Amino acid sequence: MMKHDFSHQTDAALYAMFSGTADEARSALEEAYNRYSQRIYAYCRRILGDDHAAADMLQETFVRYYDQGRNGKVLLNHASYLFKIARNLCYTHRDKASRIGGEVEDYHVPVSDVPYEHRELIGLIKNALEEVPHDLREAFVLREYNGLSYQEISEIIGESMDVVKVRIFRAKKKLREILKPYVSEFE
Repeated sequence: MMKHDFSHQTDAALYAMFSGTADEARSALEEAYNRYSQRIYAYCRRILGDDHAAADMLQETFVRYYDQGRNGKVLLNHASYLFKIARNLCYTHRDKASRIGGEVEDYHVPVSDVPYEHRELIGLIKNALEEVPHDLREAFVLREYNGLSYQEISEIIGESMDVVKVRIFRAKKKLREILKPYVSEFE
């Protein structure tokens, strides 16, 4: 089996290679995975709050992305499409977990590798974020934690860019209100 270097290829070119030879498709998928897996995993982890479930959703996201490429589906924005797949899978997983009584944290911020003195602040931010309404929180997390553009977020959540901008603005405003008493302590 020959190893291909597809790092110079565009997302669209990689995606088109999914319908090529098995070796070419495998290498193209590996490159796409290398480009996006960390961001997709972090997003799934924040939604689910569970490393194993996030890893499962990450794998399923790329399986579905690959299957769509093999079937010839046309895409314009690959990053947005991957996040949309991950979002749908995570929400389906959360719904199933809540029906069977499992608790799933929403937008968990991992603190295991953060210095001790910052853990309290991260805990405050996490708690504040949980108080932000879900629709505002989701847009905020996609923008601030995943660095997606307003257009990409619009495509992922199925709302206009104006709605996305308003939701992010309102989320930030709500976070400022919630955190104001704590921030004044630091000043």
